[in-house]
Amino acid sequence: MSKDKSYYFCGIGGSGMLPLAMIVREKGADVAGSDRALDQGRLAAKFEWLKNKGVGLFAQDGSGLTSGDQILIASAAIEDSVPDVAKANSLGCARMTRAQLLAEQFNASPRSIAIGGTSGKSTVTGMIGWILTEAGLDPTIMNGAVMKNFVADDAPFASSRVGDGNIMVSEVDESDGSIALFDPEIAVLNNVSLDHKSLEELRQLFGDFAGKAKHCIWNRDDAETMALVADLDLKDAISFGFSEGADFRATDIDEAPVSSRFILSANSDDYPVTMQVPGRHNVANALAAIAAASAVGVPVATSVAAIAQFNGLARRFDVVGTANDISVIDDFGHNPDKIAATLQTMKAFPGRIIAFFQPHGFGPIHKMGAELAQVFADMLDGDDRVILCDPVYFGGTVDRTIGSESITDAVNAAGGMASHIAGRAECGDHIVHIAKPGDRIVIMGARDDTLSIFASDILAKLAVNQ
Repeated sequence: MSKDKSYYFCGIGGSGMLPLAMIVREKGADVAGSDRALDQGRLAAKFEWLKNKGVGLFAQDGSGLTSGDQILIASAAIEDSVPDVAKANSLGCARMTRAQLLAEQFNASPRSIAIGGTSGKSTVTGMIGWILTEAGLDPTIMNGAVMKNFVADDAPFASSRVGDGNIMVSEVDESDGSIALFDPEIAVLNNVSLDHKSLEELRQLFGDFAGKAKHCIWNRDDAETMALVADLDLKDAISFGFSEGADFRATDIDEAPVSSRFILSANSDDYPVTMQVPGRHNVANALAAIAAASAVGVPVATSVAAIAQFNGLARRFDVVGTANDISVIDDFGHNPDKIAATLQTMKAFPGRIIAFFQPHGFGPIHKMGAELAQVFADMLDGDDRVILCDPVYFGGTVDRTIGSESITDAVNAAGGMASHIAGRAECGDHIVHIAKPGDRIVIMGARDDTLSIFASDILAKLAVNQ
């Protein structure tokens, strides 16, 4: 399907673009692209790796597009005035969105597992991919995050994997409605909650997603998912969760700061499970992954053995390190559910929390700013602190009248301790200044890979202060 085709990715360094670019390249396509971060001199290691992989890299000025045979892969939201788009139009290049290209690859796979839901998609995708790999099924995996189990010297940015098996595993996105493009054999539905779209829109999208799959793996603990499933005529559906009646159920959960254990009850048998990732949300993620693997014939015992070796994902409760008895954690938390899960995991153990949050745009503050503030107010107490910088802004006409201070004001009004410091660098200096032994610092936010560098810089400054 990709052989002899030529794709040009506008924004090739993005978390959704890069793994897809590597998948079609491994399948025989010619791949090139541009990226704003490349033009700005950011994320040099990533672009050097892409170049070494044979990917042509160009400035975002249209210079990389030279033939009408190239297919431009770009967001539907990018205007025709953008140089890459204007050049592609002048050459008569075909244009696809990332989701359209991914769906084309996914729907052509003989067997397929799609992971949807507001939270946990990347982790469940990584878990399923690792289980199927360990089971010898050699899957192709499309993820939005680096999967630590697949990182190697020649694959430091392992957010995808191309296998020779007949099965593809991919997370699918509801934020732009593109989940509707996918026709999975197995649909995993983690949860349904407020994020990029209204609940009414989400119910329609996720209902259609679950309804057309041969098997639906669904979250029995999530009220919205339960209500959605109740209205569907699902066959061969498998539920997971902590609740009585779940087909794949976790009991006797034992949480530790960076690991967890539980008893899995499935198919009338019990299995002790150990994991190298913490938190009840990750127990739920493991249940979903093991249930999905069982739907393609992987024995539960095989999945349990594999999940014990799952190392997690980059930026998903990723412990960067500890200096002067102060731990720094890098996390993708950016919506109320994800942030709550991360903070709940941290609150299970002693130590003050200093939570830094960079909103992933002004639009999300409009959409869920009140809910974000409520999570911080509810989850943080005592001497815990939350610090916000200004939102990510990549230009455009978005309404910027409501910013990060609306969240910190609401947290403070609810009795919390929140600060808005516009610049991210200044936030880092403030965090280093107030941190003391025993603290846990968590860096949260999405759509900005440099947050990992920010977290590492904070750790380095803490080490100097020892």
